Order: sequence, then C-alpha cells, then structure tokens
Amino acid sequence: QVQLVESGGGLVQSGGSLRLSCAVSGLTLDHLTIGWFRQAPGKEREGVSCISNSDGITYYADSVKGRFTSSKDNAKNTVFLQMNVLKPEDTAVYYCARGYGSGCLEGSAYDIWGQGTQVTVSS
Repeated sequence: QVQLVESGGGLVQSGGSLRLSCAVSGLTLDHLTIGWFRQAPGKEREGVSCISNSDGITYYADSVKGRFTSSKDNAKNTVFLQMNVLKPEDTAVYYCARGYGSGCLEGSAYDIWGQGTQVTVSS
C-alpha cells in the first residue's frame, strides 16, 4: 500500500522558515514524481513544487521561486520542501502527492495524496 505522510508544518512569523517532509512508503522514491501542493481556505489548490522523475528537473510555482527549495533523500524515501522568507499568503494546508501523468504542477496528474500539514504564517 502506497502512503505519503507529511510533517513539519506549524506556526511561524513572516520572514521565517519551515521545512516540510513527505515520507513515502510502498514505492521506491527514485522512480517517482513527487509534487507539493497547497490549499488555502476559499482558494483553489495550487501546485507549489515538484521533482519530475521523467526529466529530473525540479519545478516551482512563480509565487515561491527563490524562496522554496524541494529536495529528496532516496535513502530515507523522503521528499523535503524547505520554505524560507515565508509570507502570510503562504498560509495553507500543504500536501505531497505521487505523480502518474504529465503536468508536474497540475493536481490532475497526481493520484495518491498525503493527509496534509498546516502552515500558518503570521504577519
């Protein structure tokens, strides 16, 4: 059974940092595309970052470029999202997911999702 479990969310002041983790079980990470998404109350889900298995490139949404960095540790089967210079508009529930199709930052290309972790950035 494939499972993705996020952790690392919390409350942080504007300008602060958090590192999210996505622990993957049931599949080998080095053959997977893993994406990070977020959803704020009343807003649509947004693709934040993804590490593409097909081309090895890490993609970022324009809203987080230069502030967020996604990485993975194949030995630990875990993907990380380092979030720096956080802003109040980054407040959302963050999810990681397993990609199965094209469209690295498109939620429709993902089929297995974690339960999410709340990130709250105070001003």
